[in-house]
Amino acid sequence: MPQKITDTAQLSCSQGTTASNLSVTSQNFSMAEGKYIATEQDKQANTNIKPFGQCKLKPSSGGYLPCTPMPTMWQKTTEKDTINNYKILTEDSFCMCGTGGEISVDNKGHSEKHEIKN
Repeated sequence: MPQKITDTAQLSCSQGTTASNLSVTSQNFSMAEGKYIATEQDKQANTNIKPFGQCKLKPSSGGYLPCTPMPTMWQKTTEKDTINNYKILTEDSFCMCGTGGEISVDNKGHSEKHEIKN
């Protein structure tokens, strides 16, 4: 069963060269292991989702250009569980990037077990 993810969850982009950590700003009261639980609203580039190194879809004469995320909408969120009426992100959640890659969760950011009600 998929687990909720929190602040500091590790994300990667299928077209980026490095991983980055998620920063939760959508809410400030629901936590797991002292870290805020992520929701579908945590999708702002450079605020919630940091760059992923260099973008393989942006070649240049000097290598690849920076991988600046352009997240669209999170998919595979919880169906019933919400925080502030926003669906919660799970380790199965992913988000398409406007540049062409797919942003996914590599590590949920905590070690607790949190059952999801679908």
